[in-house]
Amino acid sequence: MTNLFNYIDRPSKIHDLTGATKLVCLLLWSFAAMLTYDTRFLVFLTVFGIVLFKLGNIRIRDVSFITGFMLVFLIINTILLYLFSPHHGTEIYGTTTYLFGMSGHFGLTAEQIFYQFNYWIKFLSTIPIVLLFVCTTNPSEFAASLNRIGVSYSISYSVALALRYIPDIQRSYDEISKASQARGVEMSKKASLVKRLKAASAILIPLILTSVDRIEGITNAMELRGFGKNKKRTWYMAKKFKAADYISMAVCTGLLAISLILNVVNGGRFYNPFK
Repeated sequence: MTNLFNYIDRPSKIHDLTGATKLVCLLLWSFAAMLTYDTRFLVFLTVFGIVLFKLGNIRIRDVSFITGFMLVFLIINTILLYLFSPHHGTEIYGTTTYLFGMSGHFGLTAEQIFYQFNYWIKFLSTIPIVLLFVCTTNPSEFAASLNRIGVSYSISYSVALALRYIPDIQRSYDEISKASQARGVEMSKKASLVKRLKAASAILIPLILTSVDRIEGITNAMELRGFGKNKKRTWYMAKKFKAADYISMAVCTGLLAISLILNVVNGGRFYNPFK
C-alpha cells in the first residue's frame, strides 16, 4: 500500500521533539519562506530542510508518492506560469535580458528564469519540513502537546483523530480495491486510464459508507466513556518540553526574523541581482 501522510515510528532527534514544538517550527519556517523571495535565504532553507529530513530518519521511498505528486504539481504550475505571464520576472526586476537570441512575447529572459527558479525553491524549502512534521509526529502525542500549550482537549483530540484517519482511509481504499479486482474489475496498468478512473470512482461509495460506519463507532465509544464531561483530562502519550524543543523554536524564530530583515535590506520581498 502506498504511504500517504502517515506517521513513521523510527528513532531520531526529530521524533524526540514534542508535537507542539514541531507545529510551531513548521509555522515559523513556512512564514519565513513565504515572506521573502531572497534567493540566498531560500537556498539555505532548502539545504537546511534536506539536512533535517535526513536527521528525521525518513527515507525518500517512504514518501515517494506524495513527493512525486508535488513535483508534478510544481512542473505544471511552472509551465502555466510561463505561458500566462512570460514577462512577470522582467516586471519584478525592472530589466529585460533576452537569452539565446530570442525576443517577442514568449522570448525567454534571464529575469523570468530567475523568478521561476525562486518560485521552485520557495516550494522546495517547505516540502521537506511539511513531510517531516507529518511523518515524525505521533497523533496522540501531538494532541497531548496541543492541550499542554492551551488548546482545548476536545479540539486536540479531533486533530489526533483526523491525523489517524488518513491511513485508515488508505487502508480501506486498498482493501476495497483488492476486493473489486478479485471480482474481475481490472484496475492494473493493463486497463486504459479511463477504465481505471471509472473503477476507482466506483470505490468511493463503499469507501464513504465504510468511513461513516467507522465514525459512528468512534462517536459511540467516546460517548460511552464520557468524553467531554470534565474540563481537563490526562494524556498517556504526553511529553515534557526539553531543551531541544526550546532551541528548535528559537532557531525557527531566528529564521523568521532573518526573513523580515532581508525584506528591509532588499527594499522589498525580492532579491534583485540584475541591478
